Amino acid sequence: MADFDLNNATTTDFSAEVPDFIMDSKRLDIDNGVTETYTYFENAVTDLGYYANDPIVFSAVNGLSTWAFSLGWTAEDDNTTQEFKHITGRGNDTFATLMWNHEVVKLIVGDAFMEIIWEDNDNKKALANLVPISPERVKIVSERGRIKRYEVWNGKKWKTIKTTHMYHTSNKRIGDQIHGTSQLDAIRKTIDARQEAEEDERVIKHRDKALGIVYYKTNNEGKITYANTQIEKGVKNGEMIGLPEDTAKIEPYPSKSSEDRQSWISSRENFTFATLGVPRSMITSDGTTEVGGINGHLIFEVTAGKEASDEEDSIDNQMFRIVKFNRPPSLAPKTQENQEKNTGQTTIQPEEATPSVNR
Repeated sequence: MADFDLNNATTTDFSAEVPDFIMDSKRLDIDNGVTETYTYFENAVTDLGYYANDPIVFSAVNGLSTWAFSLGWTAEDDNTTQEFKHITGRGNDTFATLMWNHEVVKLIVGDAFMEIIWEDNDNKKALANLVPISPERVKIVSERGRIKRYEVWNGKKWKTIKTTHMYHTSNKRIGDQIHGTSQLDAIRKTIDARQEAEEDERVIKHRDKALGIVYYKTNNEGKITYANTQIEKGVKNGEMIGLPEDTAKIEPYPSKSSEDRQSWISSRENFTFATLGVPRSMITSDGTTEVGGINGHLIFEVTAGKEASDEEDSIDNQMFRIVKFNRPPSLAPKTQENQEKNTGQTTIQPEEATPSVNR
């Protein structure tokens, strides 16, 4: 008999079952300050795998590199212009494609490398070429907080490259660590979660080809097997299925709406774009409002501009050449002009305050 006395009510103790969340700690990689320290990029192949196989990472990183380095460049003088115009990389590169390549690798792995080929020209060093080197083949040799030299694996042995012959830039290097930070480090779990969700959705969509669950009014395994075979054949070939009346009943699978699953995947996509520092509107206008597109462009001007500015400074410091990369047209003056003309608008409009999930 049920007990309706509320004095006998109990609670469930979750404290022992759900431990408090503890964020993983992070120790910076530094040299020992006494002898030579070797830094390898053994995770580079994994990082490049994320880039090559995840469409959101691929699109966002390529987009940032394109906005920063594919709008042309100018040099300080004609000699520098001619030097960079004659750079061919591995034979079919240009200076612009090399810098695009360099930026992609830097963002994905955390560090990017190009060997600087110098040649003497009237006792003055001239820049002859830049040759990209994949990070998994590079070893940084440092001592007492300074890079001493580089060593590159050529398939047979380690080849030494002087610091003056290596163009090396790092992504968001912090503290006194030797190498940069991969842009993927903060979102690996998010990328994995979205990939898993998409695989699950693919399985569910594939199962939609089936009619559902069949309830038979018989326990005869032979008849059930025969009927299943006919149903499977009919579904596969798009044919009509005929069964005796009142012998079987087909009902759809009991499943939840795909809306929740699609919203979860979309939220992970947007979070990946945001963490990579690329507004989705910079890659596609799909689902983007006019206000959202303008604001995204204004935000992105700073992000892409900083990447270009950092490389300009690095080229000056390491190659002793002054180069300026062209920036995208700024919308800031136009936005200010429109605001001044729109004298009747004094508050934020509803369409500007409504969040929009872009697909």
